[in-house]
Amino acid sequence: MEKVFDQRALQKELNGGYCNSLTQYSRFLTREVSIGDIPMGGLNPIRIQSMTTTDTMDTLGTVEQTIRMVNSGCEYVRITAPSMKEAENLANIKKELRFRGYNVPLVADIHFTPNAAEAAARIVEKVRVNPGNYADKKRFENIEYTQQAYQAELERIYKKFTPLVKICKEYGTAMRIGTNHGSLSDRIMSHYGDTPRGMVESAMEFIRMCEDQNYYNLVISMKASNTQIMVQAYRLLVETMVKEGMNYPLHLGVTEAGDGEDGRIKSAVGIGTLLEDGLGDTIRVSLTEDPEFEAPVAKALASRYETRALLNNEIIAGQKSESITVKDLPYNPYEYNRRHTEPVQHIGDHHHPVVIIDASKENLKDPYFLTAVGYKYSAGLDKYNMADQATDMVYLGDALPSFSFPGNLKQIYNYQTWLNLKDKNNCHPLLSFEEYIAADVKDEYLNLVSIKAEEGAGIDLSKLQSNVVLVLETNAAHGMAMQREFFVSLMKHNSQIPVVVKRAYSGISADDLMLYAATDLGALFTDGLGDGIWISADETVGLSLINATSFGILQATRTRISKTEYISCPSCGRTLFDLQETTQLIRSRTDHLKGIKIGIMGCIVNGPGEMADADYGYVGTGPDKITLYRGKEVVKKNVNAARALDDLIELIREDGNWIEVNQN
Repeated sequence: MEKVFDQRALQKELNGGYCNSLTQYSRFLTREVSIGDIPMGGLNPIRIQSMTTTDTMDTLGTVEQTIRMVNSGCEYVRITAPSMKEAENLANIKKELRFRGYNVPLVADIHFTPNAAEAAARIVEKVRVNPGNYADKKRFENIEYTQQAYQAELERIYKKFTPLVKICKEYGTAMRIGTNHGSLSDRIMSHYGDTPRGMVESAMEFIRMCEDQNYYNLVISMKASNTQIMVQAYRLLVETMVKEGMNYPLHLGVTEAGDGEDGRIKSAVGIGTLLEDGLGDTIRVSLTEDPEFEAPVAKALASRYETRALLNNEIIAGQKSESITVKDLPYNPYEYNRRHTEPVQHIGDHHHPVVIIDASKENLKDPYFLTAVGYKYSAGLDKYNMADQATDMVYLGDALPSFSFPGNLKQIYNYQTWLNLKDKNNCHPLLSFEEYIAADVKDEYLNLVSIKAEEGAGIDLSKLQSNVVLVLETNAAHGMAMQREFFVSLMKHNSQIPVVVKRAYSGISADDLMLYAATDLGALFTDGLGDGIWISADETVGLSLINATSFGILQATRTRISKTEYISCPSCGRTLFDLQETTQLIRSRTDHLKGIKIGIMGCIVNGPGEMADADYGYVGTGPDKITLYRGKEVVKKNVNAARALDDLIELIREDGNWIEVNQN
């Protein structure tokens, strides 16, 4: 099969960047790859997939779970094949599925075993190999390579990898070259470090080996548990592929995302940021839950883009939007740097992004409603207990409360209402740009000036004083791009005014709100754009979920840490304990440790590497056996599972990071 495609589809090398457009939605056109009878890439829809958690040797259990996954929306199903016996049993699983009328393409997940990959490639429609583990070395050794020695290692890997490529060509089997941030080989780590560039080069080496053998049925992924790293790696991958005349489809995923709201928000931040820029041909949402719960989340993320191209003309109507290329950006999209701003009170500069909640429709005679936003009122003591996720400011509009607010909770009022307040302490006005210009009286400390992203280009910011914070709002479908465009304009004009990013949503469920907001707002904070977050939604959604989503987005983008972070894998046939049960148990005893990152890994494949970003690790290393880590360092080996959590807590205590639970 020749490597032939229209170079124009690459938009003249994307102007040296990673996407077609930064102002309009435009999907990056990739080559079509055949995976069974469900092709990926090209003009095909964004495909949905997940991975089984059963023992691969349990044929009927794996078949039953696969059927549940397909019924929930999975178009491809991945199954682990850690050794030859599992690889060979894929034939029995496939036979039973076909007998039951399910033709879903199967994907074999391979890590350390080339012979298992070669066996699986003769059976299933696609194999996934991890360059860091497949025929490469991972012993956490820092090795100095001469150019000659480095090339010799590549030649050794080429010989190991070639048989699999030949089998895939012969059988028409597709391949995913799946790089994981946590499992880069010692060779890559020594040469490029623990970086997005290292992830990209790890994959590119294997892609070049495939192309050298005229094999192009490839899908590529760059997965990480850190959303900033994940996004940067995919962007660098596209830029690098385009420079080398490649346009392979992209498999998107945030690995070890966790469970519940945290896992969904974290996945949406990473995946959604890339989807917004037209990148991605298939999605896997990795949750520490049963796999049939993953597909609906992935479908909700992907479905927003089914009509996005049709909406595009409507979105930009009436807007003088100049084209922005990656080369034009005043910030580096391949590394995180927060936009520099001058502080106004506690907003901007080095202060963490603030959270603003609209409480204007609440019962302002009842102080207990503030519990939903992190302030628990005690009537007996007549005081508030403040949670780690306590909102910073509440918008009250024109409504006046009949009780005293917590002293550190700032109130925002519409300008005319604020003007008539007798006591303006801790109260600040929200004005339109026109109101601000016309106002004779302004707050000497903080004025919030609301502007619409669609109209931002026409505003003369020189008329704003130094005590202004902008509230940049939109409810447009592709509003993230509009808001980004405004930030680009601010930076090009060297404006250092802090900006609160506001998104308004109506007519959507609470679940969709969480995913949409994490996509739209997370995409901006991932690039260091934004000094505050304000989500507006229907009353039915509830303040508690809006508040949790706001803090969750900031946590997932690593811009404000307000709780413990759990880097937990989604389980698979290699897992040595019940991940869901164990994760919940660990969470129940450690979720008060604000800022601590705990990795919970079902097996050594996803062990010290995948949790490299964690402070502590809990890894299954055998039946009923756990190994505990401090960072990448093994602290205790083969601890009995019954006492492993107590030992983990003791380790945290020894390091001075343990905090006793507050009983208030």
